[in-house]
Amino acid sequence: MSNDLSHVVSADKAHVWHHLTQHKPYEVGEPRIIVEGQGIHVWDQHGTRFLDAVSGAVWTVNVGYGRTEIGDAIRDAVVKLNYFAGSAGTIPGALFAERLIEKMPGMSRVYYCNSGSEANEKAFKMVRQIAHKKYGGKKTKILYRDRDYHGGTMATMSAGGQDQRNEQYGPMAPDFIRVPHCMEYRAQWDLTGEAYGKRAAAAIEEVILREGPETVGALCLEPVTAGGGVITPPEGYWDAVQAICKKYDILLHIDEVVCGIGRTGEWFGYQHYGIKPDFVTMAKGLASGYAAIACCVTTEEVFEMFKDDPADILNHFRDISTFGGCTAGPAAALVNMDIIEREGLLENTTKMGARLIANLNALMEKHAVIGDVRGKGLFCGAELVSDRAAKTPVTEAQMGAVVAECAKQGVIIGASNRSVPGLNNVLCFAPALIITADQIDELTAAVDSALIRVFG
Repeated sequence: MSNDLSHVVSADKAHVWHHLTQHKPYEVGEPRIIVEGQGIHVWDQHGTRFLDAVSGAVWTVNVGYGRTEIGDAIRDAVVKLNYFAGSAGTIPGALFAERLIEKMPGMSRVYYCNSGSEANEKAFKMVRQIAHKKYGGKKTKILYRDRDYHGGTMATMSAGGQDQRNEQYGPMAPDFIRVPHCMEYRAQWDLTGEAYGKRAAAAIEEVILREGPETVGALCLEPVTAGGGVITPPEGYWDAVQAICKKYDILLHIDEVVCGIGRTGEWFGYQHYGIKPDFVTMAKGLASGYAAIACCVTTEEVFEMFKDDPADILNHFRDISTFGGCTAGPAAALVNMDIIEREGLLENTTKMGARLIANLNALMEKHAVIGDVRGKGLFCGAELVSDRAAKTPVTEAQMGAVVAECAKQGVIIGASNRSVPGLNNVLCFAPALIITADQIDELTAAVDSALIRVFG
């Protein structure tokens, strides 16, 4: 690869189509090129060092940058066997599946694929096939929640509760039905605490009854809503949701693409709430971005529904993910899990997450523009409002200015954007699980300074 960074920038401008990016400004400017990463820091093409408080911008690099042992494990795996289709097994695939299931009591089977969107698609297909195999083709509807996000494919956008992400891509696929969000800060009912949580769950039941329980096959939810505003569930919500699913024989699909593999202080976000899912999907932090890997994990009960007479060629799960057969992903994921255990990163996440929330709460006392602080582990958000009493959101331009001011101080933070109309006003923080107390303080000091510069 070329070490001539001027050539790299030119090649990027000429040929790379960046994700989530309007390229018109690059006609006169240049894109940011991230050249190197080490620990919790990255460097751009100008040699500027940044504290990365969003783990690769999309909450992925859980164990930090520069982990030689993960790179070595990938090299060893791919030199021995880089790939074989998932219709057969591989050594890394078998060993990581075993290790993963040890962390997920009640779950049993791992279906490999290569992105979070694809993992969710696999679960949707399983639900639809179960509807035909077990329910005469009736229970095909999949419920999803307002403000949740499950991916960028047509089916996962159809199950997406962020309307701006779906604009101009319709029509959406049929039989994906929205249920209300559970965000107490922007309450839909004049209730608080457990009463609000139970009411938000009851709203799901109302949708089920409206659609007809005999038509609803699954409910797909994030344990903590991520890009839709870092929304933690209110007390009582998850117990009531599970009871509703059981009452109407509805499969529960938990999307752990963001929260999984330590982000919240447990291996998975659902484990904070006593949830017993039928499907768990995951990607991002599974291998900390060192290799592409995603998984759709199911119970043995779900798996058994696809066992049939081999002579019936239609009854098995007729699906394949080409790059789900790569050995690099599970090889990297095994070492990623080793690092989390050896370095006590779940415990560090809980401890540093508490410090981050405390620091953000202190900033809320200082800055009236912070209307709410919320989060779980090292996944936290601060909602910015121009009027606390009315909870009037600040503009997306103001949010961008805060992010830019933090970057000027060498700290990369995130912000909800182009997702929920009129409500893209949440600063997002998801640093690597290795972050220290001093780095937490550096992060929030940058936010403090940025708020002063933007809002006075």
